[in-house]
Amino acid sequence: MGEISGLLIEIEKKIRQLIALQKSISIQNSELVKKNEELLRIIEEKELTIMQLKDNNNYIKISQSVKQSEGNADVKNKIDELVREIDKCIGLLNK
Repeated sequence: MGEISGLLIEIEKKIRQLIALQKSISIQNSELVKKNEELLRIIEEKELTIMQLKDNNNYIKISQSVKQSEGNADVKNKIDELVREIDKCIGLLNK
């Protein structure tokens, strides 16, 4: 009988340890989920910044090429190209 009682006490002790470990892991998991969400938000912001910088770079390149171009045909072609690109973007946004 004493042996069974000792085993039960040992099992109860291990169960309490497992419960404490589970709580600790659960808290850690919650913290990691929050950190992951924050990092994903930061990545989104950085991607948006990159897109804006690329657009600005394209505008600068276009403005420089328009300044350097010598004919209305070149300017017209650049504008047509931009309009097509804008139409593609609008089409992607509408999907």
